[in-house]
Amino acid sequence: MKSKVSLYLALIRWDRPAGWLLLLWPTLSALWIASHGFPGWHLMAVFTLGTFLMRSAGCCLNDVADRDFDRHVKRTAQRPVTSGKLSSQQALALGAVLALLAFGLVLTTNTTTIAWSFAALAVAVIYPYAKRYASMPQAVLGVAFSFGIPMAFAAVQSRVPLLAWVLLLGNLFWVIAYDTQYAMVDRDDDLRIGMKSSAITLGRYDVAVVMLCYLMYLSIWAFAHINQAPSAIYLIAIGLALLQALWHGWLIRKRERDDCFKAFRLNHWLGFTVFCGVALSYAVV
Repeated sequence: MKSKVSLYLALIRWDRPAGWLLLLWPTLSALWIASHGFPGWHLMAVFTLGTFLMRSAGCCLNDVADRDFDRHVKRTAQRPVTSGKLSSQQALALGAVLALLAFGLVLTTNTTTIAWSFAALAVAVIYPYAKRYASMPQAVLGVAFSFGIPMAFAAVQSRVPLLAWVLLLGNLFWVIAYDTQYAMVDRDDDLRIGMKSSAITLGRYDVAVVMLCYLMYLSIWAFAHINQAPSAIYLIAIGLALLQALWHGWLIRKRERDDCFKAFRLNHWLGFTVFCGVALSYAVV
């Protein structure tokens, strides 16, 4: 029994929190912006738990969809489904339970948020298969990983204003940046098995585009939020996030696997920095 539990925990990446934190920080930032400050404990709980549950459900679906490819990639060959320690049916069953739990949380909000949750689910289901057909599947992931933003606005304001879509666009650039770093780790394996990724599509321009995406993300979020809550604290946070982005660029400059993976894993601190800037900007107003 203990062994089975450990396999399920490995399936949802329990020991790798960076993945769900990358979703959490922009979602919480959007909640603060939509609420013009602290959104209340109910919405905090709904979106924090919902983010963890949906990311975990996404891991279940992704591992089933990629099981025949992952066995040829050194980094993923020992994943529970790929290695045969868990069946596809077991993984999908867990994913369905987790998604239903997340939907149960959404039901405690309002009809607008519930309606948008179906669109979020559709994008999440599409992503694992985008890697077979789209030359930039990271853009699809960017939409999936950013959908907490319009849902946060819907939960607070019962509508999704233009500001939410501007923030989503900015966050999409950030996702492309860090997921390209992730794709750079597997580039050789992906080329060999025929998977598509931004790292392959961009070729020798990969590092330059990653840095451009960081710049686009931070610029869009800086200008979009500064009009909502003008604060030197927020601009300082954006500056600190930019320094982190420059460090990541230094790490990936030689395209070494370990350094690219390190840069990817550290991105949640960049998102946390931006969130702190958002939250503190309202605290001092």
